[in-house]
Amino acid sequence: MVTAGAALLMLGALADLPAAARRPDAPLRAPWSGLFGEPRAKPRRAAASVPLPKPRPADAPASGSEQPAAAPLVPAVDDKAVAQPAPPQASACRLALTDQIAIAPSTPDIHGPGGCGGEDLVRLEAVVLPDRHRVAVKPAAVLRCAMAAAIADWVRTDLTELALSLGSEISDLDNFDSFECRGRNRVVGAMLSEHGRANALDVRAVGLANGQSISLTDRNVPRGLRESVLQSVCARFSTVLGPGSDWYHEDHIHLDLMERRNHYKICQWNVWDPLPQVAPLLPADRPAEAPPREVAAKSDGDRPEPDAAKSAASPPASADTARPTKKRR
Repeated sequence: MVTAGAALLMLGALADLPAAARRPDAPLRAPWSGLFGEPRAKPRRAAASVPLPKPRPADAPASGSEQPAAAPLVPAVDDKAVAQPAPPQASACRLALTDQIAIAPSTPDIHGPGGCGGEDLVRLEAVVLPDRHRVAVKPAAVLRCAMAAAIADWVRTDLTELALSLGSEISDLDNFDSFECRGRNRVVGAMLSEHGRANALDVRAVGLANGQSISLTDRNVPRGLRESVLQSVCARFSTVLGPGSDWYHEDHIHLDLMERRNHYKICQWNVWDPLPQVAPLLPADRPAEAPPREVAAKSDGDRPEPDAAKSAASPPASADTARPTKKRR
């Protein structure tokens, strides 16, 4: 039931409504809607006025002659080029070993097991002489740049003079072995060889332009020639091993640039004398000035036979001496 007080309050609230709220087209709302917590409708705000652009200046160019502003040029960025590291700088040896000295292109570094491999490697294909003549390295040798430069200097200086003394010029260098990841003398479990560090070269022979091949360990090669090669390599390289060193270098010469304390060097190469002439197994041919065989046979027939002469000189044996003596038991 609605009490009289409540009815009076509702009538008072209805009397407080503005006139616009009591328009006929306005929706009817209960006069007590605000009394029970229901939100009243908020009054609407007037729409804000939109600002208009400023008028075009009188000194502005005509609209037809305007060109759209060009977009700034942005250089294209290559992701791969940015990701790749900068190439390493060339070493002093690499810069000095030009095409006028040797044909030796650079090769990638090698990092193998047990310290095998090396850095600053080149593939020595030929040595270029001062007259632009090339001395081929057969086959091409993979070496450190310092070792390749030492070989090139040795060929250009010492071996060139050696070939000129023989009336020819050097044409090629017989490479018996260069880089090979192995122990010394290919012995299992031995220390890493300088070949495994790309710091050694085995030379077997030197070829000349006239077709002659000089084997550095051949005893038939003149001894003075081999001794001159011995002196040149022992002055340039820290290790020289040849015949008589350890029975592993009887058919080639080992050269390397191994670093030791106090710059200690090893030069072991016995320059053997030529082998003595061995007597032939078959008899020599009959000389042309020898007498004919018939005359030789007749002269031999005139001589007494050795058995007859011996029997005539010795007395005949007696019967007693001819019989065998009995052995006593």
